[in-house]
Amino acid sequence: MAISSMTGFARIDRAIDDFLWNWELKGVNGRNLDVRCRLPAGYESLEGFVRASIAERLKRGNITASLTVRERQPSQAIKVNESALLQIEHVIEELRVRLGAEPPRLDGILALRGVLEFEDAPPDEAITAERLAGIRESFLLALSAMMEMRLEEGATLAHVISGRLGEVETLRQQAAVIAETQSTSLRDRLSKKIAELLPPIAALSEERLAQEVALLAQRADVREELDRLAAHVAAATKLLAEGGAVGRKFDFLCQEFNREANTLCSKADDLALTGIGIELKAVIDQLREQVQNIE
Repeated sequence: MAISSMTGFARIDRAIDDFLWNWELKGVNGRNLDVRCRLPAGYESLEGFVRASIAERLKRGNITASLTVRERQPSQAIKVNESALLQIEHVIEELRVRLGAEPPRLDGILALRGVLEFEDAPPDEAITAERLAGIRESFLLALSAMMEMRLEEGATLAHVISGRLGEVETLRQQAAVIAETQSTSLRDRLSKKIAELLPPIAALSEERLAQEVALLAQRADVREELDRLAAHVAAATKLLAEGGAVGRKFDFLCQEFNREANTLCSKADDLALTGIGIELKAVIDQLREQVQNIE
């Protein structure tokens, strides 16, 4: 499986005769899977299908699914407003008796406001079923298109993350070289400082000097942290190879990376080692920024 990003977009436009609709899907980062449906009146029954389809295919991210429908020439049913027509008949009869006027023509009566009412005719059940089937099918196409976009961005993320892991490993190896010679460096620095501070007659014995060096070396020993960093790099590389929804595991690994880098900086008794620790923290921060986008 490949790494997938949590950001993506897709739009599908479809039509059946004069009935048109479109789906828009948008995805952004999220700790969990959060689905929001924006459906027009009369299509609320689709929400369960939309949520189930997304949950079946995606694990994380904030997803918004929007449906828009339109009919070019909606069929309408014509209905006579019996109450309004009855009132008009009474008025016509009163005027005819009072003024001796000729009765109005039928088209004139029908043209009066409120006599005729126009209502959208309910579509045939077969037509409704065909439309809903088309809407569901096009939603799945839009979802597949968004997933494809997430995978493309995921491939880019995987390349960047792999580069950052390589930088971490390079810095770790540099720190390991310094750590191997740390005892000798500590001894030289300690001997020099003692020579500066104490008169020759008060110089430490070789045995006492070795004890002090051993104590300092133990406090400044970062080999355990470097070993754990190596293990974290190996675990992260394995996650990249496995793919799938590994974002949470990657986020946890980044916390572990940062913990080891902080410990290395606090224990470092060498300017070069401290510098490497600071560089490590910067690279790990960049790594974590990219990891936040992984599903």
